[in-house]
Amino acid sequence: MSIEGGEVQATPQVVDVQIAIDEAIALVQEGKGVPFSASAIVHRADLLNLLVAARNLLPQDLDQAKAVLTQREAVIEEGRYSAEQFLVHAREEASRMVEETAVVSAARDRADEIIQMANEDAEAIKLETDTYVDNRLATLEVVLTKTMDAITRGRARLAGEKENDGLVIDE
Repeated sequence: MSIEGGEVQATPQVVDVQIAIDEAIALVQEGKGVPFSASAIVHRADLLNLLVAARNLLPQDLDQAKAVLTQREAVIEEGRYSAEQFLVHAREEASRMVEETAVVSAARDRADEIIQMANEDAEAIKLETDTYVDNRLATLEVVLTKTMDAITRGRARLAGEKENDGLVIDE
């Protein structure tokens, strides 16, 4: 700290109001006490320099504090807006997920219905096929039975003719 031309000048070391006040307090605490008094002897120029530095720095700190408060309000408002947007998005997403869940559930139900109908149709087709095949086999059995009867009669005739052929020879 220096005094030039009787004017107190702040030293370039003091960059913060808090530091200037702390140094002024230290200066008073370290000052030589006056006997039988609560007073202290301090170097006037040093104390004045600290107080002037604090006074000069105070408007800057106040301006910074005001700016911080203004920014604080802007940040809070931006946070509120972001939170509202987030909530809107979350509600839309939840609604979409519920809708998807309903759609998926309906699709699964419909798929189960289709599978059930397909199984029933397959069972009906199997029964129809079994009946058709059984009827065809029954018809084939009748045809084969008739054929076997014809073969048996034919063989019997052949056997009878051979017997008759043998009788004729004996005559």
